[in-house]
Amino acid sequence: MTRALAMLGGFLLALLAGGFVWRSLSRRRSLPCPAWLVPLLENPYVEAVAGATTLLERARVGPGMRVLDVGSGPGRVTLPAAERVSASGEVVALDIQPGMIRRLEERIAAGGFENVRAVLGGAGEGKVERDGFDRAFLVTVLGEIPDQAAALREIHAALRPGGLLSVTEVLPDPHYQSAARVRRLAEEAGFAEAERFGSFWAFTLNFVKPA
Repeated sequence: MTRALAMLGGFLLALLAGGFVWRSLSRRRSLPCPAWLVPLLENPYVEAVAGATTLLERARVGPGMRVLDVGSGPGRVTLPAAERVSASGEVVALDIQPGMIRRLEERIAAGGFENVRAVLGGAGEGKVERDGFDRAFLVTVLGEIPDQAAALREIHAALRPGGLLSVTEVLPDPHYQSAARVRRLAEEAGFAEAERFGSFWAFTLNFVKPA
């Protein structure tokens, strides 16, 4: 028991140290969360305040929809979304890091998902088609994108008229964006605010592409 506690304590200390380094570096330049820090994204705290089920319900994702998950990482939201849209829908996961895409593809294969497509590339680089999606997600990733305006314009173009963009931010993410900033950027890209959920510490803002 003592050894198990010591190992757990060591793991938590290593995790905190990694998070501190990431946060420090992120203050100097845009730095996406590396694959080795995935536990910072997938843990009980994040699940409690911004779990995949909660986010998908807030965006009202349903069968037959096409969903774009921007900055998908290893698929924390991607794969639950794929289950929700069912075989008649599709999820496209976009991430700039090869390591994250590899992890996602491993999970896709292990889960037998046939309605998920992983795309290596950054937001705003023209990697997704226009007018092809019903929902788009930016979950704790907007602050990692160097050209946020270009990314949001691309997402706006990728959504069908009436489509919804769901943006979630959670503290203590070093790239945390305030609700006011998210709202301003989204509106400048042509979106109209529809709903807000959560609190200052962890919130979701939903935006609609006007018909």
